[in-house]
Amino acid sequence: MIDKELNNTLKIIDFGTSIQIKENEVLTNMHGTSYYIAPEVLAKKYNKKCDVWSIGVIMFILLSGKPPFDGKDDNEITNNVKIGTYSMTSKVWQDISKDAKELITMMLTKDPNHRISAREAISHPWF
Repeated sequence: MIDKELNNTLKIIDFGTSIQIKENEVLTNMHGTSYYIAPEVLAKKYNKKCDVWSIGVIMFILLSGKPPFDGKDDNEITNNVKIGTYSMTSKVWQDISKDAKELITMMLTKDPNHRISAREAISHPWF
């Protein structure tokens, strides 16, 4: 029996476009899903830090239950991603640790040159 009150959703992820890139390689092909795509991917000039952004979005959703960049359709969502502003002021964030919020903020830094690296992220005190 399925409990519809839980509103559970199973998502399957396709890694068909995943690749390994070199340390300073810059990519220009746009791939991704509007909720999780980094602003620099939308600009078609990105490196591996785009994945840190996407993981930051996933952490935001897992901790709050809502995406940081929302909209009524893909166009509105991607416009909000390009703007890069989000809020952690709703009631749910009151119970989230300072370290978790700090890490997400470092991962969702719009400028990838100032964004935390994956190596730095896994060394963060929240982990």
